[in-house]
Amino acid sequence: MVSNPDSLTGVISVPGDKSISHRALILNSIATGSATVTGLSGGADVVSTMACMRALGSEIEEGNQPGTVKINGSGSALREPQDILDAGNSGTSMRLLCGLLASQDFTSVLTGDCSLRSRPMSRVVEPLKEMGADILGRKGDTLAPLTLRGGSLRGIEYTMPVASAQVKSSIMLAGLSAQGNTILHQPAPSRDHTERMLSAMGVTVDTDGLSLTLRPGSLRCVDLAVPGDISSAAFWLVAGLCHPNANVLVTGVGLNPSRTGILEALQAMGAGNNLALKNERVVGGEPVADLMARSCQLKGAEIGGDIIPRIIDELPVLAVAACFAEGTTVIRDAAELRVKETDRIQTTVTQLLRLGADIQATEDGMVIHGTGSLTGAVCDSCGDHRLAMSLAVAGLLAKGETTILDAGAASVSYPTFWESLAQLSGTQQSQA
Repeated sequence: MVSNPDSLTGVISVPGDKSISHRALILNSIATGSATVTGLSGGADVVSTMACMRALGSEIEEGNQPGTVKINGSGSALREPQDILDAGNSGTSMRLLCGLLASQDFTSVLTGDCSLRSRPMSRVVEPLKEMGADILGRKGDTLAPLTLRGGSLRGIEYTMPVASAQVKSSIMLAGLSAQGNTILHQPAPSRDHTERMLSAMGVTVDTDGLSLTLRPGSLRCVDLAVPGDISSAAFWLVAGLCHPNANVLVTGVGLNPSRTGILEALQAMGAGNNLALKNERVVGGEPVADLMARSCQLKGAEIGGDIIPRIIDELPVLAVAACFAEGTTVIRDAAELRVKETDRIQTTVTQLLRLGADIQATEDGMVIHGTGSLTGAVCDSCGDHRLAMSLAVAGLLAKGETTILDAGAASVSYPTFWESLAQLSGTQQSQA
């Protein structure tokens, strides 16, 4: 149950960046040496990756402090798993592990929960097959469970049909042990955490605009401090900007340029100085800052084009912000939302309509007419972690009380979300 508090104030931290956490576990596991990783995300998705890597023989020891692990690298010598590998709800886990396993000379089977088994895998299966991997799956090898028989791979030149860090990273992981270089052409920028980490670990990645060339090579382990996840911070930024009496500071947030689309979108909506960066620094090769959000009046804007791959996970909560903006907000070029944990276009629209939003779905996005208010109601997260948290933000801003069914889905990426919400609102808000 979530209700509108008199104020939203305080200083909080958010879980470690999920994208970086996945990659830190996988890449250090196949490198030489050992590494200590701090700030690792404790979300269920990252836990799934850790479990899969352990099943492949990786030595990952959890430290005394939450989010701290020591990884003893195998130097790429993974072992055949004795059981099916379960990626849970994590598309990142499944797609990156496909690339990793494509070069391993053994058979493995990857599956996930009901949601993940319905998500398209052809976008990684096709290029990996072109590299020489043997992959079988449901519905013409497009859906999990996937059976992989890895082996000798060859580097390819591949034009990606969509801008996707998961697809790009999967192909790059396979390319590490392929014969010859792997060349990728992207239609638009996407998250570059894999490129940054590979370069730090001793592999050559040359970039030329939207194209990159990976030269195969071996990795050396690197210690890493994972910054806070900007996708998690986005919920509090929207809440802070849209609540009439708010001053929120989120500390230690990663500001990788491929991830800051949410900040650009909110500035395009008129956030101005009410959304500010404090204490900018560099941690583990990634730019980091504290983010401050204070009450302001947002304005409608058109969000589309090249910014979409850099804001795809934040679009549901951006739709909440648009409900409180003056004028109309149009989100376009975001058809990718329809193949996430849920059809996030339809589920976001359906649930915000329950709260009284003036919102319509389009084929590739949403049109939101800002009304300046929502009214509490019973909503359903549909098992989608980002929708659960977006609806919680809507509940903080709406009149009356909002009940969110399956609110526990937030733990997939943000296990302490409800504690953070209670801290900022100064109330004992509870899950439904």
